Amino acid sequence: MKLLFLTDNFPPEVNAPATRTYEHCKEWVKEGVEVTVITCAPNFPQGKVFEGYKNKLFYKEVVDGIKVIRVWTYISANKGFVKRILDYVSFMISSFIVGLFIKTDIIVATSPQFFTAISGRWLSFWKRKKWIMEVRDLWPESIKAVGAMDTNPAIKFFEFLEKRIYKNASKIVVVTDSFKKILVERHNVPSSKIEVIKNGVNSDLFTPVEKNSELLKRLRLENKIIVGYIGTHGMAHALDFILKCAKKIKEEQIHFLFLGDGAKKEELLELKNSLGLNNVTMLPSVSKKEVVEYISILDIALVNLKKSDTFKHVIPSKIFELCAMHKPILLGVEGETKKLIEDYMVGVTFEPENEEDFLEKTIVLKNNPVNKENFKNVIKDFDRKVLAKKMMRFITH
Repeated sequence: MKLLFLTDNFPPEVNAPATRTYEHCKEWVKEGVEVTVITCAPNFPQGKVFEGYKNKLFYKEVVDGIKVIRVWTYISANKGFVKRILDYVSFMISSFIVGLFIKTDIIVATSPQFFTAISGRWLSFWKRKKWIMEVRDLWPESIKAVGAMDTNPAIKFFEFLEKRIYKNASKIVVVTDSFKKILVERHNVPSSKIEVIKNGVNSDLFTPVEKNSELLKRLRLENKIIVGYIGTHGMAHALDFILKCAKKIKEEQIHFLFLGDGAKKEELLELKNSLGLNNVTMLPSVSKKEVVEYISILDIALVNLKKSDTFKHVIPSKIFELCAMHKPILLGVEGETKKLIEDYMVGVTFEPENEEDFLEKTIVLKNNPVNKENFKNVIKDFDRKVLAKKMMRFITH
């Protein structure tokens, strides 16, 4: 069987969409599926093409058996609404044109921005093949949630397109139970058309290891209790709140480590300097394999989002990687993610953007280690290989 997958994020980018797509496609190739991925030159989140790549009209490579075609796009950093829309639209057009020349039996297009899904829909029409929409985020709802844009004619038009796309897709894959409920109740999508395939973990890469002593020495963090945030520094993550809380941490042994880039990185660095924070280290993003070394040195893993009803429906994928390495979670997300952390007993939760609660729960988690057996239950239930097979069964039947 031939499968065409449209995504604007793919390795060597290290964000959640790139990782999910790569790991699913890799497993499908092992099952004998001929997978072609259409993506763009790697540039997320800084809007700069990665070393060794160029923003060409058309470029082919093979990654672990996956045929990867990179197309030209208007490249922009992950900030600025208009520039990002131009980025998304350019990929929509380029992926559609190139996709017309790819033989396939089925088409998968992944969000969060649904311009990629529009390309999938167009290709489905012209190629007379069914297409599946993967919904990793509720877009454009998430734009409003982070305060990037209020409801206006443009947003209303995007919401109209969103409903049309849900209706047109042959099947829909979502990443949380909450997403399925919203699509059924708010958008009248038949339940039978939707399958929940949650994010998971590659337990071959992420596994418990000793702290990397050389890295600790290089960062001058020996004998520190490290509270670490690893991931995108974007509008959704409320990391300015964490920095302000760090100012009020009185225990000298506690140190905060931020690893990653994003739309808010420069502002956060300025805030760190203005607050005179000596208990915070901020570093740029690293490769997926290097991420493992940084997770190894954490004592507490921070997962945080802005306080918004929209984020009650998401499950940040980094949770599974952190659990696979037996790192207790300090969670500032409500809803489905909070339930997961509490049900598996792999950390403690605080109310998003509640300073008093954050400071209290940080100390609680520091003084109360998590049972290692609880982490093993998460790994067993969210194994990426199992989830990939589940998704393939759904989209092909």
